[in-house]
Amino acid sequence: MGKKIRVLIIDDSASVRQTLASVLQSDPEIEVIGTASDPFMAAKKIQEEIPDVITLDVEMPKMDGITFLRKLMAQRPIPVVMCSSLTEAGSETLLQALEAGAVDIIVKPRIGAADHLAEAGQRICDAVKSAAVARLGTQRRLPVRTSGLEPTAKLTADAVLPPPSGKAMARTTEMVVCVGASTGGTEALREMLEQLPANAPGLVIVQHMPEKFTAAFAKRLNGLCEVEVKEAEDGDPVLRGHVLIAPGDRHMLLERQGARYHVAVKAGPLVSRHRPSVDVLFRSAARSAGSNAMGVIMTGMGDDGARGMKEMKEAGAYTIAQDEASCVVFGMPKEAIAHGGVAKVLPLNHLAGEIMIADRKR
Repeated sequence: MGKKIRVLIIDDSASVRQTLASVLQSDPEIEVIGTASDPFMAAKKIQEEIPDVITLDVEMPKMDGITFLRKLMAQRPIPVVMCSSLTEAGSETLLQALEAGAVDIIVKPRIGAADHLAEAGQRICDAVKSAAVARLGTQRRLPVRTSGLEPTAKLTADAVLPPPSGKAMARTTEMVVCVGASTGGTEALREMLEQLPANAPGLVIVQHMPEKFTAAFAKRLNGLCEVEVKEAEDGDPVLRGHVLIAPGDRHMLLERQGARYHVAVKAGPLVSRHRPSVDVLFRSAARSAGSNAMGVIMTGMGDDGARGMKEMKEAGAYTIAQDEASCVVFGMPKEAIAHGGVAKVLPLNHLAGEIMIADRKR
């Protein structure tokens, strides 16, 4: 079995602590070494035993979670997964937590909702495993065994749309850039998008993020970038100088009508354990855009996007991956490379430039 990932749960709600502990302990690779109702109690427990990962609530007595996170990252960096209720009002706060060094966001389970817990439980365990291998600054944590029990079936993009068929599509339209990211992606996307000029080709992005948080994320990026950024809505056109981010809990597909592209936003099963799924977006690009598309896969845990990127490349798209040194977690790019779907590997600070080079070559 190897060494288990030791987790400390910090939340002022006793029922949430109990539920999170139960969910995490159900995974054979995770061990809950303690719980705390506030940051001061947590600090004492950390002095006794340093956890591999912390799950941290935002609103707590004595000290809020963001303040505790900043103190922790300044004194003794430990991978932190923020745990929050599903609210639009708290989304901006959670984005501040990611800026402060949190690895990921998970939504608090709805106590007693068995169907939600089954799906959320897998997401919570995956987030903790991602955090355990995350790069914090220049430190690199040891990899964790990822085989073992799988509570839910891992579906492919076949569950949403069929694979591409026929010959690769000729270059007949403007280039569309399709991007996939997960753990560490919020800050990586910010860095990449801030480097793009206002006349950049249209981008469609899947970032693994809970429902309601993607709107706040898009709004934040829109205020920082020259390109216009928004959360995608069904039927939105893909336009030069515009970026569409898939809404949490919905798949986003690229569709073509004549020489123009738009996105379809739809419900559906989890694909590669995610909704939205990078594989779904990439497959739709292979089907609808062919060599008119460019694929970019960035930091993240798991293999979502690996199969879809290979399909994009086989359909004639130019595909690039973020390199290991600049990734928080190298899982998704590594898997895409292993599947043979990546034409070029580049550091994060070169991705925007490569997009513009590819656009000028058309």
